[in-house]
Amino acid sequence: MSESTTTRGAAPVSGSPSPHDDGRLAEDGRLGARRIGVPALVFMIIAASAPLTVMAGGVPSNFAVTSLVGIPLSFVVLGVVLLLFSIGYAAMSRHVHNAGAFYAYIAKGLGKPVGVGASLVAVVSYNCMQIGIAGMFGFALSSFLEGVAGISLPWWACALIAWVAVGVMGINRVDLSAKVLGVVVAAEFLVVIVFDVLSFGVAPEGVTADGLVPDQLFTAGVGAALAFSIAAFMGFESGAIYNEEVKDPRRTAGVATLIAISVIALFYGFSSWTMVIGEGGSNIIARSQEFGPDLMFVFLAQHAGQWFVDLANLMFITSLFAALVAFHNIVSRYFFSLGRERVLPVWLDRTGVRSGAPVAGSLAQSALALVVILVFGLAGAGSDDPLFPVLTLFTWLTNMGAFGLVLLMALTSMAVVGFLRRRSGEYSLWTRLIAPGLAAIGLVILFVVIVVNFNVLIGTEDATVLSWLLPAIVLVPGLFGTVWAWWLRAERPETYRGIGQGGVLD
Repeated sequence: MSESTTTRGAAPVSGSPSPHDDGRLAEDGRLGARRIGVPALVFMIIAASAPLTVMAGGVPSNFAVTSLVGIPLSFVVLGVVLLLFSIGYAAMSRHVHNAGAFYAYIAKGLGKPVGVGASLVAVVSYNCMQIGIAGMFGFALSSFLEGVAGISLPWWACALIAWVAVGVMGINRVDLSAKVLGVVVAAEFLVVIVFDVLSFGVAPEGVTADGLVPDQLFTAGVGAALAFSIAAFMGFESGAIYNEEVKDPRRTAGVATLIAISVIALFYGFSSWTMVIGEGGSNIIARSQEFGPDLMFVFLAQHAGQWFVDLANLMFITSLFAALVAFHNIVSRYFFSLGRERVLPVWLDRTGVRSGAPVAGSLAQSALALVVILVFGLAGAGSDDPLFPVLTLFTWLTNMGAFGLVLLMALTSMAVVGFLRRRSGEYSLWTRLIAPGLAAIGLVILFVVIVVNFNVLIGTEDATVLSWLLPAIVLVPGLFGTVWAWWLRAERPETYRGIGQGGVLD
């Protein structure tokens, strides 16, 4: 198999990619270079956030659990915080070109021990996001096949279908993933836009400001609402992870990240507002509690016809598949980066000779996903609840992932301040301190909110063993990573000196 022929990933060469490197052959084992432009990267970032999944599943669930009409405003508020984050993040991405973005940023800005700890939190968090989404995919595809074609397949078998397809794409050229994700994301937007137009046409209570009024968000339950909504943005920071593979390492990731955050915040804010308009401000909570993730499809069945409902359900499944591919690519590049710098086993730095893809990292992620899917498949074998994979695998793991990633974003904002403070002549005070400082404050507050509301996020009314066990699974590897870095400093100083250095261009 040609794509599995691999070589060791040498540290990237400083400066711009060689003009002879057209991205077709990675002879030195580096990640395939100069393949991704701004539009492709924007699609890859947005694919991770899964627009149709958020609108069909996340937004109605947020309305139902929090009983707040102001969910649309939450996307705007979080969008502002994340735009502040992205200002410093984009500036630092001009100097740190590393497939392990959060890891490298934190190592450069807060110190190598913290960076290594953060790297393991990132690996666990992104794996949780990717594998958790497989649970929802399996449920959605199983339900669709039975409802449309009368084919009965267990959810875990459907999840394994996606597992195979994602695995194949993961060991191939990254521009293949970009093209597939571009088509899928465009289709998702089209379905949601049709829903938006129909909502304005129905508007049982007229077009009002319900959903955008501050008093409808900033009241009891606002913490849970923000904790739910932040999950819709997860993956936006992945632009810098591809910085070794973009056409312009000093510009592409920063521009794509700013565009993606703006699009995500405005699109989710607007579309969730149209959901309020379509159902009516006085009805949206009750309707969401009655139908949950089926609310959008119930609405479409009433106003667009069954053929469009079937199409929307199909697009919902492809939306989940796009997110699986996007998060798989992120995890495989983290594995590659950590293997290259000997933080994790060195074999993880192997790349495809022709694809330039992080083949070893991709296979490692696929292996982890397979084990977890099979474990949950066996655990749910005796359950009569068809929602088992959604209520357990999807809910538990994606909230674990969001928990870890918000912590990493807060640390990264602090790292940006630490890194850019030495570049006063290159960046303004706003970019170096004010914007990342405000982002750090906002993200720390959001992290505390998630911790306080974690039992709500995983569907339990009171604190349970899961309320502390699931976050601990994310945090404990970080503590281990910090101790591991201290050991490397004492016992393997050469390895320690190389932590966070791959792809640094100054």
